[in-house]
Amino acid sequence: MRPVPVSVVLHHVRSLYNVGSFFRTADGAGVRELVLSGITARPPRKEIAKTALGADETVPWRGVDDLPAWMDDFARAGGELAAVELTDQARDLFEWRPRWPVAVLFGHEVDGLPPDLLARCAIHVRVPMLGQKESLNVATAGGVVMYELLRKWRLETS
Repeated sequence: MRPVPVSVVLHHVRSLYNVGSFFRTADGAGVRELVLSGITARPPRKEIAKTALGADETVPWRGVDDLPAWMDDFARAGGELAAVELTDQARDLFEWRPRWPVAVLFGHEVDGLPPDLLARCAIHVRVPMLGQKESLNVATAGGVVMYELLRKWRLETS
């Protein structure tokens, strides 16, 4: 089975357990790769391995030191950059029609993505929240987004 054309970008995600959860979910959803930048830890780390349960050894990943340059290259090659972020212009995840390939960017658990990275993204996407809280844990939000992208990819390619 070929991978879903999704690059998941983690920028300044500080919890190694969240990073491990992203690896495990990326494996399950079949995404193409994880891109780790900023202070986001990179394998091998025992804390990542604890929640990844081996996915840190099988999911393709790369460390990127110059994320703006990576983003510019991705967009120039025809990819869509999407920030998963609570902004005024964010669209509902379930209404968004991604343009493949797509890179979804997740930021710091408290501060989110910095303005310079948000500005490079063609679209901002939010997970709809119906309860009292405004957001989910970053790894939980990542799971929702990855599986919604898998669902959309399967609908478009079946």
